[in-house]
Amino acid sequence: MKAIIQDTYGSVEVLELRDVDVPVPGDDDVLIRVRAAGVDQGVWHLMTGLPYLTRVAGYGLTKPKTRIRGRAVAGRVEAVGRNVVGFRPGDEVYGTCEGSFAEYVCAKESRLALKPKNLSFEQAAAVPISAVTALQALRDTGKVQPGQDVLVIGAAGGVGAYAVQLAKAFGAEVTGVCSTAKTDLVRSIGADHVIDYTHDDFADGARQFDLIVDTAGNRRLSVLRRALKPKGTLAIVGGEGGGRLTGGFERSLRAALLSAFVGQQLKGVMSTERAEDLRFLAGLIEAGAVTPVVGRCYALADAPAAIRDLRDGQVRGKAVVTV
Repeated sequence: MKAIIQDTYGSVEVLELRDVDVPVPGDDDVLIRVRAAGVDQGVWHLMTGLPYLTRVAGYGLTKPKTRIRGRAVAGRVEAVGRNVVGFRPGDEVYGTCEGSFAEYVCAKESRLALKPKNLSFEQAAAVPISAVTALQALRDTGKVQPGQDVLVIGAAGGVGAYAVQLAKAFGAEVTGVCSTAKTDLVRSIGADHVIDYTHDDFADGARQFDLIVDTAGNRRLSVLRRALKPKGTLAIVGGEGGGRLTGGFERSLRAALLSAFVGQQLKGVMSTERAEDLRFLAGLIEAGAVTPVVGRCYALADAPAAIRDLRDGQVRGKAVVTV
């Protein structure tokens, strides 16, 4: 089969399209014929091995433990291991795995769900990582409630676009922060208010929010706290920038320490990939409450360009690799 392979850590130049053996499913595995694979910032971190905290987390100290890139997947079940009871060959599924930038991949049953019936494979591949992260940021970390004021920073991005829609589905009043070129997109997905950060400052004190979901990853905690109500919650998604050791994740560490001394709840979001969340999202998607925003699709051979464009901020919504 064809797959995007890397032997060493580095920039997109380390990625190559090669022929490799089709994986053999274990007892608990589902073998999937990949139709589409989502691209997220985590793919860049695993490709570069940065920050170094990524390597310590078990992805390989000196070289990638998993040589095939890609984690979000949508496709059709080809075979199942003897312990798998929830799927059978022919089922259309979506979820997460290791190595989805390939024609076939093995995934654990616990990280898969049936694909929403009203989505294409490309749309479905844009859901598993970003939408689950947004869901857990709002529901589990932020404890969002109907009627609350929610601010989503990076509202046109992969996680942010889902956070806007999910916050609306939970009954919140939502303000999205984005650049000038993306304001129409953020309005179109349901934001009640849109702030263009190139012209306006959401932390100028004019308004405060019950919950802030920060997906942009580089604003100082002091700035974010100015826009937060005295008993509000800040949910920090991921981390960009910062040093090579911990990267932007150090903001989440500082937030946890500071939270012990202030009335506001300042938390980093540590998302967990669970089939039950995929099934929950499928219900919202099939009901029309959430729609994936696919900015651009790339051929498998162009997966390096997809990662580069996403990292450079050139993609509105989600980038997807078609297989």
